[in-house]
Amino acid sequence: MVACQLFLLNRSPHLEDLDTALFDQVRRDGLLEGSRLNTLHAMQRAVAELGFCDPPRPGTGRHSARASGGAPIWEQWADRWHATSTLTPRVRGGVRSNLLKVGRWIAAEQPDAADPADWTRQTCASWIAALDRMKVGDYVQRTIGLGDRLGKPLEAPSKAGQITALRTFFRDCQEWEWLPRRFDPQRALAIPRSITALLGPDPRVIADEVWAKLLWAGLNLEPANLPQTRSGHFYPFELVRAVTLTWLFSGQRSDEIARLRVGCIRWQHDGKPIAGDSQQVLARDAVCLLDVPTHKTGTAFTKPVDPILSQAVDAWQAARPDQPKFTDRRTGELVDPLFAIRARRVSTSYINNTVIPMLCRKAGVPAADVLGNITSHRARSTIASQLYNAKEPMTLFELQAWLGHRSPQSTQYYAKITPNTLSKAYSEAGYFERNVRTIEVLVDPDAITTGAAAGGEPWQYFDLGHGWCTYTFFEQCQHRMACARCDFYTPKGSSKGQLLEAKENLQKMLAAIPLTDDERAAVDDGKAALDQLLERLTDVPTPAGPTPRQIGVPATATLLPVVNVTARPRECRPGGQC
Repeated sequence: MVACQLFLLNRSPHLEDLDTALFDQVRRDGLLEGSRLNTLHAMQRAVAELGFCDPPRPGTGRHSARASGGAPIWEQWADRWHATSTLTPRVRGGVRSNLLKVGRWIAAEQPDAADPADWTRQTCASWIAALDRMKVGDYVQRTIGLGDRLGKPLEAPSKAGQITALRTFFRDCQEWEWLPRRFDPQRALAIPRSITALLGPDPRVIADEVWAKLLWAGLNLEPANLPQTRSGHFYPFELVRAVTLTWLFSGQRSDEIARLRVGCIRWQHDGKPIAGDSQQVLARDAVCLLDVPTHKTGTAFTKPVDPILSQAVDAWQAARPDQPKFTDRRTGELVDPLFAIRARRVSTSYINNTVIPMLCRKAGVPAADVLGNITSHRARSTIASQLYNAKEPMTLFELQAWLGHRSPQSTQYYAKITPNTLSKAYSEAGYFERNVRTIEVLVDPDAITTGAAAGGEPWQYFDLGHGWCTYTFFEQCQHRMACARCDFYTPKGSSKGQLLEAKENLQKMLAAIPLTDDERAAVDDGKAALDQLLERLTDVPTPAGPTPRQIGVPATATLLPVVNVTARPRECRPGGQC
């Protein structure tokens, strides 16, 4: 279409008549719009290769100019480090960007320290102090995209990342013997405790009800839900569905999803491979496995996934046209990427830019929540947290292997225990039952109403099993677990005890008794712990005054008849108030 329009504008059907002036005129007068300008650029390159015109001027396209700033000597050191470091290109670029920010601060505040060889511990301390008080947008080259964050204090992760970048720079320069060792970067550029205290695992989990709707949208995806261009769908439906379900079920990073290879899904039963579409009885118990390539934190590994993911991947592999091999940007191997079409790989940003907005529209949920935008990486935290809080949950080490982490510390940044799971674990731990028991107590209402209780007559009787205790502050008595039979004690077999049991108007109640460590051991461990308790209480005064040794009556060896109790729910009053 672009070629036809150029021939019509030039009033000639011959390629040799397409000169540089024609291409410049089309751009200057805006005769073509949108993506057709990209085709115009490619066509001028082809015509220039034939020798009929000049090649198009190189442009930056969607990429901004390379960052710069600060003193020239500092920028030279940053570029030298960038050209030598073996970190990944993205990490190197991030460190260089932070180094240039330091260079702008140096030019404004510490011009004498423009050369890294002149840095001292004092310079490092000044930089960390200044960074701790910086705001978003300070000493940056471009503020486009910062939005309403401009002018707000830097968050702790941003401060930690900038300190780490500068520490990496000085550590490498000293190890490579570019700079003299005037200070130790590990100590002089350590992250202050005030910043590390604000760092820690905080998975941005998507709410269960929102995630359930996104799952429904992905499972019921239809061709009509896909975004369209003037020429139809950009990607085949099978490709989009496979990418979508991989994001929803694999728990992988977007980079790992884009780098999956043809044949990454396989089935096996009892360690033996089988066909995914096998109709054998054994295939019903088969396990679907996903082969994940070398990734950010480790080497290649295999993990189990849901069979529905295998079905979507198999459908795309059956429709996938033959594609040329691509160089894996992490390993340097020539591989067959699973998600590739028209000799191009699916971009790592395709999930964020296309798949997630498409699912949000179909599910009728917003593309952002209180924690921020719904991104591809938040699905990883959501799936990990759901596996960690399932009815039969994965252990931390099992989840570590499923996510492909090198250490459990990394897994803690993804798995977040829910309040329901924590409440259930707290209830099953039995903290209340462990420290508090109940004992039956009889209350004599007549002694209260007649005023006899005020005159010193007993009005409550604690059931010891073998007798009754009338001591009002029974829960404070140290001999309650093994009664020494002081003056407050009444045997059940005595005439007084029989008269008490014969009363009909006594009210039975339960009294909560907090247990000490020794008493809890006597309840849990039995007779040996009880004997040790009795021995320690031999010379401890009873509520009546004398000690068990002075009373001369051996303390009972029968445990107090305590009852396990669980925390009861609060009773609701009429009207719904609890």
